[in-house]
Amino acid sequence: MTLASRAMSRRGLLKLAGGTATAGALMGASGCGLLGGSESAGGGDGSVEKPNLKVGAMPVTDLAPLHLAVRNGIFKQEGLNVEIVTTSDGSAALTSTIGGDYDITYASYVPFFAAQARGVADLKIVADCGAGAPNTTTIMTSPSSKVRTPQDLAGKTIAISGPRTISELLVKATMRAYGVDFSKSEFTAIPFINMPAALQQGRVDAAILTEPFLTQAARTSGAVPVADTNTGPLEDLPLTGYGATAKFVQENPQTVAAFQRAMDRAVAESQDRSKIEPLLPEFAKIDKETAAIISLLKFNSRADATRLQRVPRLMKDFGFLDNEVDVAKMIVPPKPA
Repeated sequence: MTLASRAMSRRGLLKLAGGTATAGALMGASGCGLLGGSESAGGGDGSVEKPNLKVGAMPVTDLAPLHLAVRNGIFKQEGLNVEIVTTSDGSAALTSTIGGDYDITYASYVPFFAAQARGVADLKIVADCGAGAPNTTTIMTSPSSKVRTPQDLAGKTIAISGPRTISELLVKATMRAYGVDFSKSEFTAIPFINMPAALQQGRVDAAILTEPFLTQAARTSGAVPVADTNTGPLEDLPLTGYGATAKFVQENPQTVAAFQRAMDRAVAESQDRSKIEPLLPEFAKIDKETAAIISLLKFNSRADATRLQRVPRLMKDFGFLDNEVDVAKMIVPPKPA
């Protein structure tokens, strides 16, 4: 199947589900799994301070470059042996990283910036990961619901993955972009994996669904798209990244630089969908048919302060933060080649 036909299949799927989305972005979680390397690094010149790294991560599609880097030996060529440790959510992974259980962790930027603003820990952004792309996160509803437009969301019960998460931020920002008052809506915390059932059973009026659950809900229950979250102020919004404590970065500068170089290469290779699609069923726990048609986030590796500053600005605007966060001070710049 070509990329063009996959895109056509995606659009056709949403039309069959009852409408077309307006634009989208986010991250999701599913299942459990562990994909790591051998116990010793097999490459590099031995200059890294810590060759064996534990990276906390969720089994989500935007981590395809990370898994590709392990599978294709890109990390080993940089002298690193990376063990990917599956976690339940980004906040849990970040907590474990602050506690020293993981060296580097993947998470949405919301918990990174929230922890930094509250002074919970001194954190650094090691690498960027994913940004919003069309049809990757959409506010959906059931075919039997009367909700069909963003304006219909006013006063309704909407499923989010948790309070003060990226999903809540995206829903509220999307509603505001459409001129909808979200203050009277009820936001109910439901894991992404359970949202399609909640919609089908009528327990919520709408839900923010990320891939692969978005596609699964459209295929299995005819879920209808209401609004794509990658619009207006949220277009191309940085969503997820890799972080570490400032202490780890200071003590392991060559290790961090090697990780960054590996991710640069992995992200470049991941622009070819045929290289990562076969990995999705294994680590993201989705079937091959779903893997062939889901939309993917925009993969990134280099963290850019101007782009990332949009996230804490939105967080402060919606009451997620009381203090400003200077993103530029958190970013670990890559070392010159």
